[in-house]
Amino acid sequence: MKSLLATLALTTALTAPGLANARPVTLTTNLNAYGGDGAYLAYYVTDASGAHVGTLWMAGGKSKYYKHLSDWYRATGGNTAEINGITGASVGAGRTLEITLDLADALFDAGYTLHVDAAVEDMRDSPNEIAVPLTAEGAGTATRGRRYIADFSYSY
Repeated sequence: MKSLLATLALTTALTAPGLANARPVTLTTNLNAYGGDGAYLAYYVTDASGAHVGTLWMAGGKSKYYKHLSDWYRATGGNTAEINGITGASVGAGRTLEITLDLADALFDAGYTLHVDAAVEDMRDSPNEIAVPLTAEGAGTATRGRRYIADFSYSY
């Protein structure tokens, strides 16, 4: 059910009029065994100029911690209405989060970047933990994180 709701939300929110073609994209995030509480993760897209286009997913249900996802928070003003996708629970150390969402075809090979901010309670925040250009060539390629994320990839 969550996958269906996320698909509907993202197809509507991140598909510009006239560009209604979308594809299911699976985001796979493997966390390091960092020895702390579950990680809060914000997945969002920026355009070629760095402007926030939309928030795809928030892992971590307590909005009072969203300010620790500082790059996302700065881009959105912390406005939870900016979350186009569905939120889920925080992700435990050493675990994997895999989500499948529909993303507009127009986001690929057009200068858009997918970002992941990470934060863990009582540990350092990690803004822009992952930043990968959305390209057809990059699909299936693992990108190493800076602190909490061992690696991240997207595929379709």
